[in-house]
Amino acid sequence: MPNHPPQNLTVGATGASGVLFLRHFLQAVERDRRVETVNFIASDSALRVIAEELGLRGRSNLVRQILGRDSTKAAAKIHQQANADIGANIASGSYPTDAMVVMPCSMGTLARIANGIAAQLIERAADVCLKEKRPLLLCVRETPLNKIHIRNMYRAADAGATIFPLIPAFYFRPTSLDAMAREFAYRVLAHIGLPQSDAYRWKG
Repeated sequence: MPNHPPQNLTVGATGASGVLFLRHFLQAVERDRRVETVNFIASDSALRVIAEELGLRGRSNLVRQILGRDSTKAAAKIHQQANADIGANIASGSYPTDAMVVMPCSMGTLARIANGIAAQLIERAADVCLKEKRPLLLCVRETPLNKIHIRNMYRAADAGATIFPLIPAFYFRPTSLDAMAREFAYRVLAHIGLPQSDAYRWKG
């Protein structure tokens, strides 16, 4: 964990269900003044899931579509990277990424990260975080889990990643899917040093 709130984040989205959680995560980092830069990568499979779960059309202005903004308003700090661009800034350990979150993280992406297969930018950026000992959170999403999934979660955790399953909380009695997804996103942000002032706090 960095000694200061992370200013430079990498966010990957892969082909698992749960894009609503990603939307609330990106909305939170976009408005958080402590965060200066977000490098966002979506895999080809993620693009299909994003389109189906959020009802988006086309790949243009993808970040703005995910954020739910008017297409005339730019996302000030979120920069989309091509997953095929293995020469992007975040592919190098010399680039100052403070933390990386993969949300949602498919079992295929987990497998490639856990086994050091870095042919695409998401896996390469994750590999960089592991070798540079930077926080890497994998918001895995699958059920039921087979032994291969469980072994790969162990391998990734043993290499330094945090396995942060995409499991929402219900104890605060969310009144909508958005409220549920937002609180999960806040939990992830708190884990990397970006607690949100309006997050739910259990009082006992």
